[in-house]
Amino acid sequence: MIVSCGRAKIWSKHPEAGPTAAADAYIGAPFTVNREYAMRAGGDWMILSAKYGFLQPTDVISGPYETTFKRRSTNPIGMATLRQQVQRMSLDHYGEIIGLGGKEYRAAIKAAFDGMAVTLTFPFAGLPIGKAMSATKRSAIQ
Repeated sequence: MIVSCGRAKIWSKHPEAGPTAAADAYIGAPFTVNREYAMRAGGDWMILSAKYGFLQPTDVISGPYETTFKRRSTNPIGMATLRQQVQRMSLDHYGEIIGLGGKEYRAAIKAAFDGMAVTLTFPFAGLPIGKAMSATKRSAIQ
């Protein structure tokens, strides 16, 4: 499962936090709801950061950043680099990848796995963020 990162980060509330594990670095509601869903589902999960690409939950982020796929001016990671990460991290060995996040992050996941023998599923795609979060919460509870 791949969970998109979030705009809100630990350093906005706790500037003294220092380097932080990726799973704990993002503190916004969309990320925390999606993280909970991923953790309850069990199995492996990763975070897609517009700055760093694919991160393990335990990977350490050194500090705050403001990079997003939504604005090219923030210099998000390139699709070729994401594809290299998929291959280097053997993410293409999974039969199915579930992606959680907005349309720009879904597009990045699709581009990263393009042409690979992986089924991509985006269970809450197309829903407005509030409805997607509600649906994710309901699914995580079951």
